[in-house]
Amino acid sequence: MICEIGWEEITRDDQSIVTVGTYDGVHRGHQAIIGYLNTRAEEKNGRSTLVSFDPHPRSVVHGKDVSLLTTVDERAALLEDLGVDRFVVIPFSQTFAQLDPVDYVERILVRRIGLQEITVGYDHRFGKRREGDVDLLRELGPTYGFEVDVIPEQEVDQDVVSSRRIRDLLREQGDVETAANHLGRLYELTGTVARGEGRGRQIGFPTANLSLKDTNKLIPERGVYAVRVEMPDGDRRGGMMNIGRRPTFDGMDVTVEVHVFDYQGDLYGERLAVQFLRRLRDEQKFDSSDALAMQLSKDEQHCRTIVEAFD
Repeated sequence: MICEIGWEEITRDDQSIVTVGTYDGVHRGHQAIIGYLNTRAEEKNGRSTLVSFDPHPRSVVHGKDVSLLTTVDERAALLEDLGVDRFVVIPFSQTFAQLDPVDYVERILVRRIGLQEITVGYDHRFGKRREGDVDLLRELGPTYGFEVDVIPEQEVDQDVVSSRRIRDLLREQGDVETAANHLGRLYELTGTVARGEGRGRQIGFPTANLSLKDTNKLIPERGVYAVRVEMPDGDRRGGMMNIGRRPTFDGMDVTVEVHVFDYQGDLYGERLAVQFLRRLRDEQKFDSSDALAMQLSKDEQHCRTIVEAFD
């Protein structure tokens, strides 16, 4: 897959079959559009091209950070697995947000990126104040020589799939199972193992403290989770993750820690990918380290059962 990230990297290809959107999550609704995009590209001997944005448009327009389901690198890896030919990332800015919808189509889609066809979701909006829509694309298509295809909303168990809905499931409920059903895969955090205070090791449950590269990456609701861990050598192991402030030890900052089952080595500085299987319980404060260790022992057995059933 060709990656063109930033204005200097973007080239024009008039044979492109294009879809445009942030595509955060690359969830099952997105996958339906991408599948159709690839089919149309094959039928028309074109290049399937997904145009995304970084940072997230809402973070620029509203001035508030948006928790990301996927970083740009994660998005690229997922799109490559789905068979997309070309991944274009436009730097989103206040200036870009003020583009008139017609100017956006002419200057960005037609002249800068190039296209013979555009495939979008039923609710696609673009341009200043999001005034552009599917009807405008259909109106401009004949003038600029491109066709327009519209994909209807996608549902999972009668629930409309959206990145916002998945964010709510993860951030507010820690419902990683329903989120995985909407995503079409397990939700994942990837980070570098940093040194912590060693509290887990002192009570018999050593943990790897994950430092995330992108501070906007969404961290699920605080609590204890059964997880699967991809190790630096590619091996996959079961584990349990704690997300929280470690109230038993009067912690203040939220930490992301994973206890990898049956592992004794040193992981400092290594990168781990952690996939969420199920949320076990809320974060709790215990009266003593011994009481915490007893609960963690129960949690571990529960997690091992979940991991074994999943595998």
